Order: sequence, then structure tokens, then C-alpha cells
Amino acid sequence: MKEGNILIIDDNKSVLSALELLLQSTYQTITTFSNPNQITSIQNLHNYDLVLLDMNFSAGINTGNEGLYWLKRIKEMSPDISVIMITAYGDVELAVRALKEGATDFILKPWDNKKLLATLQSAFQLRQSKRKIQQLEQNEKSLKSIINKNNRSIIGNSKALLDILKTTKKVAKTDANVLITGENGTGKELIAKELHQWSNRKDEVLVCVDMGSITESLFESELFGHVKGAFTDAREDRTGKFEAAHKGTLFLDEIGNLPLTLQAKLLAVIQNREVVKIGSNKPIPVDIRLICATNCNLHKMVEEGLFREDLLYRINTIHIEVPALKDREGDILILADFFLNLYSNKYGKGKLSIDKSAQKKLTNHNWPGNIRELQHTIERCVILSDNNTLAASDFIFKERPQIFQKTLDTTLDIMEKSMISNAISKHEGNYSAAANQLGVTRQTLYNKIKRYDL
Repeated sequence: MKEGNILIIDDNKSVLSALELLLQSTYQTITTFSNPNQITSIQNLHNYDLVLLDMNFSAGINTGNEGLYWLKRIKEMSPDISVIMITAYGDVELAVRALKEGATDFILKPWDNKKLLATLQSAFQLRQSKRKIQQLEQNEKSLKSIINKNNRSIIGNSKALLDILKTTKKVAKTDANVLITGENGTGKELIAKELHQWSNRKDEVLVCVDMGSITESLFESELFGHVKGAFTDAREDRTGKFEAAHKGTLFLDEIGNLPLTLQAKLLAVIQNREVVKIGSNKPIPVDIRLICATNCNLHKMVEEGLFREDLLYRINTIHIEVPALKDREGDILILADFFLNLYSNKYGKGKLSIDKSAQKKLTNHNWPGNIRELQHTIERCVILSDNNTLAASDFIFKERPQIFQKTLDTTLDIMEKSMISNAISKHEGNYSAAANQLGVTRQTLYNKIKRYDL
């Protein structure tokens, strides 16, 4: 099957005819020029896969300088094109010069047909490989752009928020490890995304890992990867999150819920900046920017022996504390309007507004669930709204779970939710300690937290 386009440039028309005859059964398109000046008139040189270029065009001049000049011009016009130089003079030094200038190969006249065809085939395959690499790089760039696309901007103009954003921008340009703390629902992940978007790694990938959702048995496989056959279900090689984030940013959310037994393994990778896959002895270097987040008091956990002090120092080069929504004066109504427009468009409710009484009710609420609670509240009201204006009566806030009372109408779900809430509150968001108190695994606790939206 014919494939590939080839351009032949030689001042000897008999040579052009002979080459055209030889190559017509192999290449789809063959273009011949007897004058190299015609090269500059080609508008789509990049569409050619190969160029066969003579070294000498002027009678009596055998220096090869003309060929080298036109080689340079061709590479300027199409840097990735494969150019094979052809000449009757077997000057090794000239061949080396041509290769240094970007030629793919060198053929002598008179040529051997089999050798010529083999040389052209190798050059054609090289050109195809370069095109595939370019396409893969473009696809990777596009994919990274899609992955990194931040559809959720940080909304608000309170002093507390602006101070945090100022620090975030200042830190983003460095590769310093950052620890983001704050209550649940304050937007720690958004701060991590801003750090990545403002960093020098913004064109690379941001890999987010929810440490609370990874079981202890899968920790190493998820973060460091494994090779085929490393364990029973390892049917193929797996790239871990550290390796996937190479050259980019790795965000470890819920870092405070990592069991003490696994913290040493994480520390070793952070220190050495290399991972070893399960089932392999080969260390793989990783170049990452590390960002961690937690709602736990890690310093208190260190005192209680629940978190390694050396790991805390490693992840805590820069500390960013995200303020609670109740401390962001003026941002509640701005965020409420943002979510109102978002969900009114999503659910086709038209133009909605919030009246003064409702605004006052929203402003006076303590928002223990922070932005996430506000978001869910607005979404619920938009779905249930019958009018274009939302009143105070449309906003009904859920009571925070208290210690359960032994009444006849108390359900098991209510009791369980209350027990979990109090355990988490007692241990200041440390899931491992809360799970230990409740007598369940950390994964079971995490699943129930999601179920009850705690």
C-alpha cells in the first residue's frame, strides 16, 4: 500500500526521472524540483514526509555548501521533516556536517536501489514517529488543560479571604510544601487549586487524593503504584499518584486521617522524592509540588502521639489557615447570590432573588458547615421555590446533632449519626481516633460520614 509524500530536489533531470520511477510503487506522492529556489515557494512543506536533497547544484562546484544552505532553509521551514542528502562525492567530513545541520541520513551516487529504499523507509518511519509523539504531546497538553480547568472560582471580597489569597499568590511561585487547614466546607481544595494555577507548574497536572477514602491495604498501591504480579489482583502495572503527578502538583486531602503506621512510608517518599512500586526494587524519581489539607489539629495530634512530628515539619513549610464562613464578613450574601444564579440556571427557575428578611437570616446564621452548607441550602431552596423571590421562611436550617436522647421515637440512624458526630467532635476531626472509639474501621466511619453528610 502506497503511503507517504516525498520531495526530490536535484539539478540532474535524469536522476529525477530514475528516482521517480524507482519510488512510484512505494510512495503516494512524488514531487520533483530541478531548481532548489523552488523550495521557498512551497506553502505546505510540512505535509511532506521525506526530502531527497542534492548537495551540489552549480556546475564545477563540489563543496556541498549549496546543499547545506538549502538543508538549513528546509529545517527552518519544517523542523521535523526528514531530509536525506544525496551526492556523488563521498566526503565523510561533509556527511558529518550535514548530519549536524539536521540531515537524517546521507546517500552516495550511484546508489544501490535496495539500500536507498531501506534508507528512505527508515527515515519515513522516523518522521511518522515524530508525528505520533507530537500528537501525543498535544493530546497530553489538552488533557492536562481539561483536568486543570478550574470551573469553581473563589468568591468573596472580605478582608479575611483577601489576606489568604494574597499569601496564596506569594507562596504559589515557589515549590515549598504547603499545609492548608480549616473547618470542613471552607474551601481548602479550592485554595490548593489556586496554588497550582498560580504556580510555575500550572501547565502540568494537579493530582488530588482523598486520603480518608483510601484503605490501609491499598495505600501503597494507590500512592506508589505496583507492578504486574505483585499480588493476587495485580493483573497489570499501575502508576501511583506520586508518579502520575510528576512535574506537577500532588494534593493530599484529609492528611490528618492517615494512620500512624502509614505515615512513615509517606514521609520516606516526601524526603527522598522517589517511589518504589510494590513488587519492584527500582526507585522512580518524582518531581512534585506537595500540598496537604486537613481539618484536624495536627500539633495536638503530635502531642497525643497520633501524628509524626517529622512528617508535620515536612508538609508544613507554609501554613495557610482558611477562615470559617462566619468569619468572612460580607461574603455570605455574595456567595448566596453566586449559588442562587448557578442553581436557578441549572434547574431552569429563571431569575430568582433573596428578599431582605432572608438575607438577614442568612447573615445571622452561624454556618457550622461553612460554604458547603450554604451551597446545599441554596440549592434546596431553589429546587423547592414556587416564587421568584426567596423569603426567610424558605430557609430552614438543620439542627446540629446533639447527644442522643433515649426516647421512643429515636431511630437507629439518628442514634448512629449522633454518636458519630460526637466522636468526630471529641477528637477534633481525627477519623482514626473517632473510629477507634466507635469500634469500627476508618473506612466504615468514612462511608457513614458520607452517608449522613456530616
